[in-house]
Amino acid sequence: MSISSRFSVGIHILALIEINKDGVSTSEFLAGSVNTNPAVIRKIMGMLKKAGLVKVQPGIAGASLARDLSTITLLDVYQAVNVVKEDELFSIHENPNPDCPVGRNIQSTIGPLFTLAQTALEKALGSVSIGDVVKDILEKEKQI
Repeated sequence: MSISSRFSVGIHILALIEINKDGVSTSEFLAGSVNTNPAVIRKIMGMLKKAGLVKVQPGIAGASLARDLSTITLLDVYQAVNVVKEDELFSIHENPNPDCPVGRNIQSTIGPLFTLAQTALEKALGSVSIGDVVKDILEKEKQI
């Protein structure tokens, strides 16, 4: 299992809106870059809008960032697109056999480790902004 691709698509959308800020970022335009259906883009855009990351106005084509790109972190995007529920990045199988020493203790043993790993991931995502992503993309484009 992997983290939903909504996360990477959300980052892609925000970065493209910034890079295309002088153009019109319609769902069709964004979908062309992501190489997906515009309906998928509209669904994720709705999530980003609800989280206060983008502005989209009905009847007006295009989207814009609702906040400065340096203040939007990857953690904001991760949380906006409902990648996982809070404290549920890693799930532990239910109802292990209580008659087995492993089954009796596995949940209490690995649960704290999973929490620690999720906390570390979220801390790392919180330290990178969409501005950082855009800067890296633009630097890579200069090298082509």
